[in-house]
Amino acid sequence: MTGKLILVRHGETEGNVAKLLDTRLPGLPLTERGAAQAKNFGANLVGAPQRLFSSAALRARQTGGYIEAATGVPLEVLEDLQEVQLGDLEGLNTADAHHTFQDIYHAWHFGDLSLRVPGGESGHDVLERYVPTLERLRTDYLSAPDAADIILVSHGAAMRLVSRELTDVPRAFAANNHLDNTDTIELLPLPGGRWECTRWGSYVPPFAKDIDPTGDDPMG
Repeated sequence: MTGKLILVRHGETEGNVAKLLDTRLPGLPLTERGAAQAKNFGANLVGAPQRLFSSAALRARQTGGYIEAATGVPLEVLEDLQEVQLGDLEGLNTADAHHTFQDIYHAWHFGDLSLRVPGGESGHDVLERYVPTLERLRTDYLSAPDAADIILVSHGAAMRLVSRELTDVPRAFAANNHLDNTDTIELLPLPGGRWECTRWGSYVPPFAKDIDPTGDDPMG
């Protein structure tokens, strides 16, 4: 069996604590708790990945740096893997702003990728910049039968949307099941360019088709 692409949500940030919609680069740093989460994630890996990547956001680079320190694998920063860009909602923490984003985000998961965050991205925009990088990583590092895992530190909303579109994870599960800081989504490459989701946070297949919404914290 070939290695997996392990997508890791960054550690807790100052924006998460303040419930800010923080998506513009470079973004806010990790809190002390977020740094501890990242250190713990690296220390608890069963084995070192063959490669370690992160988005260009400060919080992802900091999380990746702690994983690098734990594993000895150099961190490489990649473009186009930042969080969903929230445009006019950037920096807000109001209930209205969160509801606006969540309504659009849920619509993406149920197939209306053309909807656009005011002043920000559509679902199509996110996929068009993010997915090609994942496919390059697959070709470059996961095509050999004996390939080891690679780790990519990224962002909750983008991770969930992209992973749902690449796999057969049920739409309601993906839309309603958020990721805590340093939770992972693990994607196994299959023949024919397909992917299988083998872990989503604390869940493993089969994933429920019906699930009540969880209390989403701010993405980012």
